[in-house]
Formats: sequence, C-alpha cells, structure tokens
Amino acid sequence: MLSCLTCFLLHRPLGPAPRGGEMVYIPDDSDFSSFRDQCENLEGWHCRYNKGGVTVWSQGQEESCTVQKIKTRISCKDVPAETLYDVLHDTHYRKKWDSNMIETYDIGRLTVNADVGYYSWKCPSPLKNRDFVTLRSWLPLGNDYIIINYSVKHPKYPPRKDFVRAVSLQTGYLIKANGTSACILYYLTQVDPRGSLPKWVVNRVSQFVAPKAMKKIYKAGLKYPEWKHKHDPQYKPWVYPEQNTLPSVSLDELSVQHADSLENIDETGLPEDHLNMSDNEA
Repeated sequence: MLSCLTCFLLHRPLGPAPRGGEMVYIPDDSDFSSFRDQCENLEGWHCRYNKGGVTVWSQGQEESCTVQKIKTRISCKDVPAETLYDVLHDTHYRKKWDSNMIETYDIGRLTVNADVGYYSWKCPSPLKNRDFVTLRSWLPLGNDYIIINYSVKHPKYPPRKDFVRAVSLQTGYLIKANGTSACILYYLTQVDPRGSLPKWVVNRVSQFVAPKAMKKIYKAGLKYPEWKHKHDPQYKPWVYPEQNTLPSVSLDELSVQHADSLENIDETGLPEDHLNMSDNEA
C-alpha cells in the first residue's frame, strides 16, 4: 500500500478483475503477463507528473471520476530487484516505513504464491479511514517480479464500523531489474474508494502523494538489507513456501467484493485548506 490518499486512486501491497465478475480465482500466467504489458505500454496513458525520477500517468478518464486507473514508475538506484520484492512482501518491515498504516496481516494462504490479507490505513483529517481485504498473488519472472491483487469478501472479515471498506479492482507492482544492483518499480492501480471525492484530491494524488509514496518505498529499499540482517534474516515465506505457517483458505470461503454492496460516502464538500497532509505532502 502506498499512502492513504494514493490508495484512494491508486491501493495493500497489492490484479485483474475476476473473470466473469462473480467467481473468485487465482491469477494465472496470462494475468501476470497482461499486467506487465499494462505497466510497460504507454498507449492510452496521459502523463500527469514527471520529475525527480518519478513519473505518474492516468488513463483515459475525466479528472472528476473517482475510480481512475493510475500508473507510477520510479528508478531505484542501489536497490536490487529482489530486495524491493522483499520490502513489498515483508509486513513486519512495513511497520517501520509505512507511517500511514494502521494494521496489516495475512489471513490465510491459498497456494504457494497466493494469499488473502487485510490492510487499513489512517487518512488525513477530515477524510475517513479506509481498509481492504484482498486476494494477492505473486510471481518471479527471471530477474523481474510481479505482485497483484484484487478485493474479495471473507465471512470472518466483514466491513468494520470504524473504516470505509474500499475496493481494489486492479492493483499491483512490477519490479524490473536494471542491472545487478538497481531496478525500476511500476505501481498500477484502479481502486474504488467508496466515496465521492473532491476534484482537488484527484489532482493532489498525481502531483504530490503518488511521487512521495514511491520515493518512500525506494528509501525503504535502501535501508532494508541492514534491517533484515537484524530481524530473522532467513525468514522469507514469499520466497521459501515451506516457511509459511498460515492457515489454509479455500476459494469456496471467498466471494468477489462488489463495490455497490458497500457504503458510499460523500466527501466532495471537504475544503482543500482543511486537509491535514502532514507526511503525505511531497
């Protein structure tokens, strides 16, 4: 997850909309290939920001539309692709660098490279806090790595009164090796925040919040090797499935999270000058 405002229009670290719109399924090779193509193909994308090694694009929708598809890219010097892959998986390390996170945990495993998890984050006042339950899947592709997710419903984790349950329609990361000690990170997402947001929020995400969040992940990658060396360095269940002790979850327990079944709040009247951006400002 990036920061809270980014997640409104961008999303837990971290796929395609379910086939047929109804059945929960685990992404296959074609889904990962399609996601990589979306990250690398610029046709139909409009550049919204390009500065300091970070680029932000949006795709073919009006700025006033809340459910936008947004893509970001950052070049990460001195951070190998496998290191950034570990950073995006390691929930214990996320507590060190993701200051907007309230809570994140893995609910259960589906396969050796797919699980179900929960993520919630604090939004700057007066916006309401959001959370997700997602099916996440990942795949190493040579020296590149992909992590994708989409929202699902789990009977034991219904919407909570203290959060607005948002919906990830398509979200993920592509980490491309750039030599042996550097990489390029793409983040592509389409999220329904279940709220009517002011136009200025949409603009601020692409111009300030998304670049700031990508730089935060980059810095986390630079510091990760030293941190991991002191914190169970051999434990990486996303790399070594035999280390995974999560309870098994069956696809039959899950259903697709449809946005129209969730609360939709109206925050369009919130004035920009009353928003506390604090750590989210670039």
